[in-house]
Amino acid sequence: MTKTIQPLPPLAEPLTGQAYRDAMTQVASAVHVVTARGPAGRLGMTATAVASVSDTPPTVLVCIERSSRTLAAIEASGIFCINTLPAHGVETAEIFASRRGLQGEERFAADRWTELVTGAPALLDALAAFDCRLVSVHDIASHRVLIGEVVGLGGRTPENDLGGSLIYRRRRFEAV
Repeated sequence: MTKTIQPLPPLAEPLTGQAYRDAMTQVASAVHVVTARGPAGRLGMTATAVASVSDTPPTVLVCIERSSRTLAAIEASGIFCINTLPAHGVETAEIFASRRGLQGEERFAADRWTELVTGAPALLDALAAFDCRLVSVHDIASHRVLIGEVVGLGGRTPENDLGGSLIYRRRRFEAV
């Protein structure tokens, strides 16, 4: 049996950015800290727009606003690390979301960090750390979509996993 789908009528008013942002608050997203290394040291930012692309080769994507200093460092160095935060990582998420007034290296003082293959900062307490080489950049609206080939993995192992993940929903961080 074939079902015909009727097209939706056009919107009476154009969709606003605020209406879109309000709708997106209902979408739960894992919270990550994306890190890089620049001429002045380590940089990082909180991100939720992260996704797996492929497992052969292992590839991920992250969307970053064009004005980001972390983006500039990633594009200059060609490396970055996506650190997935555990449930108790709220303070780390807040620090890297620029909500604590800390800049540059100060942001890294509250946690333990290491380096994997590329030299980008990897959070020792991450649920997973995806150490990447930048392979592609795409401009979309106000952001850039970065595609990275994963060349190293870090973070917790099944033996030292304490459970729980941090998500962002309804404009706040929550543990699940």
